[in-house]
Amino acid sequence: MPALYSFIFFALVFGPAVCVSEMAHAQQGPSFDCTKAESSAEELVCDNVDLATLDRRLAERYAAARAAISALEADSEDAMNNLLATQRGWVKGRDDCWKATDLRTCVADNYLMREGELVSQWLLEQPKAVVTYTCDGSPANEVTAYFFDTELPSLRLEYGDSIRSGWLVPAASGAKYAIDFGGSFWSKGDDARFEPTEGDVVTCEKAS
Repeated sequence: MPALYSFIFFALVFGPAVCVSEMAHAQQGPSFDCTKAESSAEELVCDNVDLATLDRRLAERYAAARAAISALEADSEDAMNNLLATQRGWVKGRDDCWKATDLRTCVADNYLMREGELVSQWLLEQPKAVVTYTCDGSPANEVTAYFFDTELPSLRLEYGDSIRSGWLVPAASGAKYAIDFGGSFWSKGDDARFEPTEGDVVTCEKAS
Protein backbone atom coordinates (compact mmCIF):
# COMPACT_ATOMS: atom_id res chain seq x y z
CA MET A 1 0.00 0.00 0.00
CA PRO A 2 1.51 3.38 -1.00
CA ALA A 3 2.57 5.55 1.90
CA LEU A 4 -0.07 8.19 1.18
CA TYR A 5 -2.91 5.68 1.16
CA SER A 6 -1.48 4.00 4.25
CA PHE A 7 -1.55 7.34 6.10
CA ILE A 8 -5.13 8.09 4.97
CA PHE A 9 -6.25 4.59 6.03
CA PHE A 10 -4.68 5.03 9.49
CA ALA A 11 -6.29 8.45 9.94
CA LEU A 12 -9.73 7.21 8.90
CA VAL A 13 -9.60 4.09 11.05
CA PHE A 14 -7.76 5.26 14.13
CA GLY A 15 -8.24 9.03 14.03
CA PRO A 16 -11.76 9.13 15.50
CA ALA A 17 -10.79 6.72 18.27
CA VAL A 18 -7.78 8.84 19.15
CA CYS A 19 -9.94 11.99 19.21
CA VAL A 20 -12.56 10.33 21.39
CA SER A 21 -9.84 9.08 23.73
CA GLU A 22 -8.33 12.56 24.03
CA MET A 23 -11.77 14.10 24.65
CA ALA A 24 -12.54 11.51 27.34
CA HIS A 25 -9.20 12.21 28.99
CA ALA A 26 -9.91 15.95 28.95
CA GLN A 27 -13.31 15.37 30.54
CA GLN A 28 -11.76 13.20 33.25
CA GLY A 29 -8.70 15.37 33.88
CA PRO A 30 -8.46 18.46 36.11
CA SER A 31 -8.93 22.07 35.07
CA PHE A 32 -5.16 22.71 34.89
CA ASP A 33 -2.43 21.43 32.60
CA CYS A 34 -1.00 18.27 34.17
CA THR A 35 2.26 18.69 32.27
CA LYS A 36 2.82 21.76 34.44
CA ALA A 37 1.87 20.18 37.79
CA GLU A 38 4.10 21.77 40.43
CA SER A 39 3.21 19.93 43.64
CA SER A 40 2.53 16.44 44.90
CA ALA A 41 -1.09 17.51 45.42
CA GLU A 42 -1.46 18.54 41.77
CA GLU A 43 0.25 15.35 40.61
CA LEU A 44 -2.20 13.32 42.69
CA VAL A 45 -5.16 15.23 41.25
CA CYS A 46 -3.88 14.44 37.75
CA ASP A 47 -3.68 10.73 38.59
CA ASN A 48 -7.03 10.43 40.39
CA VAL A 49 -10.32 10.71 38.49
CA ASP A 50 -12.35 11.59 41.60
CA LEU A 51 -10.00 14.39 42.63
CA ALA A 52 -9.86 15.65 39.05
CA THR A 53 -13.66 15.83 39.10
CA LEU A 54 -13.50 17.89 42.29
CA ASP A 55 -10.94 20.19 40.68
CA ARG A 56 -13.12 20.81 37.62
CA ARG A 57 -16.14 21.44 39.82
CA LEU A 58 -14.23 23.90 41.97
CA ALA A 59 -13.01 25.70 38.87
CA GLU A 60 -16.65 26.13 37.84
CA ARG A 61 -17.56 27.43 41.31
CA TYR A 62 -14.65 29.85 41.20
CA ALA A 63 -15.73 31.13 37.78
CA ALA A 64 -19.28 31.57 39.11
CA ALA A 65 -17.96 33.55 42.08
CA ARG A 66 -15.99 35.81 39.73
CA ALA A 67 -19.14 36.34 37.66
CA ALA A 68 -21.13 37.19 40.80
CA ILE A 69 -18.52 39.76 41.79
CA SER A 70 -18.48 41.28 38.31
CA ALA A 71 -22.23 41.84 38.62
CA LEU A 72 -21.84 43.85 41.83
CA GLU A 73 -22.73 47.52 41.60
CA ALA A 74 -20.25 48.57 44.30
CA ASP A 75 -17.00 47.34 45.86
CA SER A 76 -16.45 44.84 43.07
CA GLU A 77 -12.73 45.61 42.84
CA ASP A 78 -12.11 44.96 46.53
CA ALA A 79 -14.23 41.81 46.39
CA MET A 80 -12.34 40.51 43.36
CA ASN A 81 -8.98 41.22 44.97
CA ASN A 82 -10.11 39.39 48.08
CA LEU A 83 -11.31 36.41 46.02
CA LEU A 84 -7.99 36.23 44.17
CA ALA A 85 -6.06 36.42 47.45
CA THR A 86 -8.14 33.74 49.16
CA GLN A 87 -7.84 31.47 46.12
CA ARG A 88 -4.06 31.83 46.16
CA GLY A 89 -4.12 31.04 49.87
CA TRP A 90 -6.30 28.00 49.21
CA VAL A 91 -3.90 26.69 46.54
CA LYS A 92 -1.03 27.03 49.00
CA GLY A 93 -3.02 25.21 51.66
CA ARG A 94 -3.89 22.39 49.25
CA ASP A 95 -0.26 22.06 48.19
CA ASP A 96 0.80 21.91 51.85
CA CYS A 97 -1.07 18.59 52.07
CA TRP A 98 2.26 16.88 51.38
CA LYS A 99 2.79 17.30 55.13
CA ALA A 100 -0.35 15.29 55.94
CA THR A 101 -0.34 11.60 56.82
CA ASP A 102 -3.03 10.93 54.21
CA LEU A 103 -2.35 13.09 51.16
CA ARG A 104 -5.50 12.10 49.26
CA THR A 105 -7.87 12.78 52.15
CA CYS A 106 -6.23 16.13 52.85
CA VAL A 107 -6.49 17.21 49.20
CA ALA A 108 -10.12 16.07 48.90
CA ASP A 109 -11.09 17.84 52.13
CA ASN A 110 -9.46 21.05 50.93
CA TYR A 111 -11.47 20.97 47.71
CA LEU A 112 -14.75 20.27 49.50
CA MET A 113 -14.22 23.00 52.10
CA ARG A 114 -13.29 25.56 49.46
CA GLU A 115 -16.34 24.65 47.40
CA GLY A 116 -18.59 25.17 50.41
CA GLU A 117 -16.89 28.46 51.15
CA LEU A 118 -17.47 29.80 47.63
CA VAL A 119 -21.06 28.57 47.47
CA SER A 120 -22.01 30.02 50.84
CA GLN A 121 -20.13 33.31 50.49
CA TRP A 122 -21.46 34.13 47.02
CA LEU A 123 -24.83 32.33 47.25
CA LEU A 124 -24.05 30.16 44.23
CA GLU A 125 -26.89 27.79 45.14
CA GLN A 126 -30.27 28.13 46.78
CA PRO A 127 -29.92 27.27 50.49
CA LYS A 128 -31.86 24.24 51.66
CA ALA A 129 -32.91 26.21 54.76
CA VAL A 130 -32.58 29.69 56.23
CA VAL A 131 -32.96 30.07 60.01
CA THR A 132 -32.73 33.22 62.14
CA TYR A 133 -31.60 32.86 65.75
CA THR A 134 -31.86 35.28 68.66
CA CYS A 135 -28.70 35.21 70.76
CA ASP A 136 -28.13 35.98 74.43
CA GLY A 137 -31.85 36.71 74.80
CA SER A 138 -31.68 39.94 72.81
CA PRO A 139 -33.77 40.42 69.64
CA ALA A 140 -31.18 42.97 68.55
CA ASN A 141 -28.52 40.26 68.60
CA GLU A 142 -29.51 38.00 65.72
CA VAL A 143 -27.68 35.44 63.61
CA THR A 144 -29.11 34.23 60.32
CA ALA A 145 -27.87 30.85 59.14
CA TYR A 146 -28.09 29.66 55.53
CA PHE A 147 -27.61 25.91 55.14
CA PHE A 148 -26.33 24.57 51.80
CA ASP A 149 -26.53 21.01 50.52
CA THR A 150 -23.04 20.94 49.01
CA GLU A 151 -21.16 17.61 48.97
CA LEU A 152 -19.64 18.65 52.29
CA PRO A 153 -22.62 20.50 53.84
CA SER A 154 -21.81 24.18 54.23
CA LEU A 155 -23.09 27.20 56.11
CA ARG A 156 -23.33 30.97 55.72
CA LEU A 157 -23.71 33.07 58.87
CA GLU A 158 -24.83 36.69 58.81
CA TYR A 159 -24.58 38.70 62.00
CA GLY A 160 -24.11 42.43 62.27
CA ASP A 161 -22.00 43.49 59.31
CA SER A 162 -20.18 40.16 59.16
CA ILE A 163 -20.55 37.17 56.84
CA ARG A 164 -18.85 33.92 57.78
CA SER A 165 -18.64 30.58 56.01
CA GLY A 166 -18.48 27.13 57.57
CA TRP A 167 -18.47 23.42 56.84
CA LEU A 168 -19.88 20.42 58.67
CA VAL A 169 -17.60 18.59 61.11
CA PRO A 170 -18.23 15.45 63.20
CA ALA A 171 -20.30 15.97 66.36
CA ALA A 172 -21.84 13.68 68.95
CA SER A 173 -25.25 15.25 68.34
CA GLY A 174 -26.86 18.03 66.35
CA ALA A 175 -25.03 19.67 63.46
CA LYS A 176 -21.70 21.33 64.12
CA TYR A 177 -19.92 23.58 61.63
CA ALA A 178 -16.37 24.86 61.81
CA ILE A 179 -16.30 28.45 60.54
CA ASP A 180 -13.55 30.40 58.84
CA PHE A 181 -11.10 32.36 61.00
CA GLY A 182 -11.77 29.99 63.91
CA GLY A 183 -14.88 29.38 65.96
CA SER A 184 -17.92 27.20 65.34
CA PHE A 185 -21.69 27.06 65.05
CA TRP A 186 -23.49 24.11 66.64
CA SER A 187 -27.25 23.70 66.25
CA LYS A 188 -29.43 21.22 68.13
CA GLY A 189 -33.13 21.48 67.42
CA ASP A 190 -34.18 25.08 68.01
CA ASP A 191 -31.06 25.92 70.01
CA ALA A 192 -27.59 26.88 68.81
CA ARG A 193 -24.18 27.59 70.27
CA PHE A 194 -22.32 30.25 68.31
CA GLU A 195 -18.61 30.81 68.77
CA PRO A 196 -17.55 33.71 66.48
CA THR A 197 -13.97 33.25 67.66
CA GLU A 198 -12.48 30.53 69.80
CA GLY A 199 -13.55 30.97 73.41
CA ASP A 200 -16.14 33.68 72.66
CA VAL A 201 -19.44 31.79 72.99
CA VAL A 202 -23.03 33.02 72.75
CA THR A 203 -26.16 30.91 73.14
CA CYS A 204 -28.97 31.29 70.64
CA GLU A 205 -32.47 30.03 70.00
CA LYS A 206 -34.57 29.96 66.86
CA ALA A 207 -36.50 33.19 66.47
CA SER A 208 -40.27 32.83 66.60
